[in-house]
This record gives sequence, C-alpha cells and structure tokens, in this order.
Amino acid sequence: MTADAHFVSQFYGSARGAVTARLLRDRLQAFWPSAARQAVLGIGYAAPYLRLWREESARCIALVPGHLGAARWPAGAPNLSCTADEDELPFADLSFDRVLLVHGLETAENARRLLREVWRVLKDDGRLIIVVPNRSGMWAYWDSTPFGFGQPYSTGQVSRLLAGGLFRVERRDACLWMPPLRSRLVLRSAPLIERAGRRLMPGLAGVTLTEAVKDVYAAMPVQAVPRRLVLADAA
Repeated sequence: MTADAHFVSQFYGSARGAVTARLLRDRLQAFWPSAARQAVLGIGYAAPYLRLWREESARCIALVPGHLGAARWPAGAPNLSCTADEDELPFADLSFDRVLLVHGLETAENARRLLREVWRVLKDDGRLIIVVPNRSGMWAYWDSTPFGFGQPYSTGQVSRLLAGGLFRVERRDACLWMPPLRSRLVLRSAPLIERAGRRLMPGLAGVTLTEAVKDVYAAMPVQAVPRRLVLADAA
C-alpha cells in the first residue's frame, strides 16, 4: 500500500507534519549545510525539505513518481515540480550535484531500478541522501503518517541495496524518536524527546538517513587479461 501525494501533503500541512519536517530538516542541514550554485533533485515527496537549499541552488527540482500522483510546488518559488516514472527519470546523465530521496525508496515499485536511475543522473562527485522508515522504530507501523507505508528498512538493508546500485555509504544518522502522535504535549516536547532518544535509544529512531556517493570504480569494467595462444604439436 502506498501513501499518495495528497495524503502526504495533508500530513505536512498539519501541526504534526510541521514538527516532523522541522526535525528532519535539522538533520539534513547537518549533512548539506549549503548547496550554493548546485543542481538539487528531490525524489518522492521532497518539497518540505528542499526549502533548505531552494533559494541558493542553481536548480532545485521536486520529482514525484507517477504512482504517487502529482504534487504542487510551493507558491512563488521560481523552481520546478514534475511527475515521472521512477525508472525513467526525464533528465540527462550527470545532471545533479545532490539527490534527496524521501518518501520514495520505501514505496518504489522497483527500488533497484530507481537507484540505477539516480546513479545515472547524479554527477560523479555528487551526493545522495536516502531517508527511509526504520523497521525497528514505531513510525514504520503507524499508518496515519507517510512513513507508515511501504517497505521499512534496517541500516544493513539500505547499505546492501546501495552497494548493489554501485553506491558507497559515507555517513548515517537517525531522527524521529518523537512518538507519531498528534498530542500537543508531545509536539511541544519534540526537541527534548529527540535529544533523549538519541542518547538512550539510538536504534529506535523513526527514520534513518544515509548519505552515499557513487562508487565509480566499482562500475568500471575490469580490463581483460590478454590471452596467449598456445599451439599444440600435432601427434
């Protein structure tokens, strides 16, 4: 089952969604403090997070996979939102410096093909961040939020999937120890809960963040070993 773009948009329009986005943006900004003059692509439902780099980037695009429906780009923003098949991204090779995948991998119809497309459009020195629901956290099993849909992942599963897609993991982080509740008390206490959860229950975060780079050497074909012709004497 997949959360469509309308459902995700409604979530981020709520108080709970606003707090969720703020907590995750803090972690994302720690990975990428700046994207000045860079091309940034968000895949899945990334608009609430792309605002971190929208004003300073050379180009900032939010792509919603076709099976999620369409999403409107924030009013007044000079950039772009589009819809396309996740395994046929409408961009040339080596088009982007940064790719953010959020609400995308866990609902992908074919995760490996999606990552191959990301590899294709990402520059050789580019960086990818994947945000996915943590299978050990409660958010993955709470379907009143977008993180409660699709396939949750452990960090090991993400690493293996990335390795199969010719990426190399550089850094990891986690977020959302806050329970996925609408309670005003929980929402007001979210920063305190995050700090306590990070220290006391590091493996039970709601989502994990993984930054990866292209493993260019793994993609290079191995040079063929020269063959030596050996002639056998006729008997």
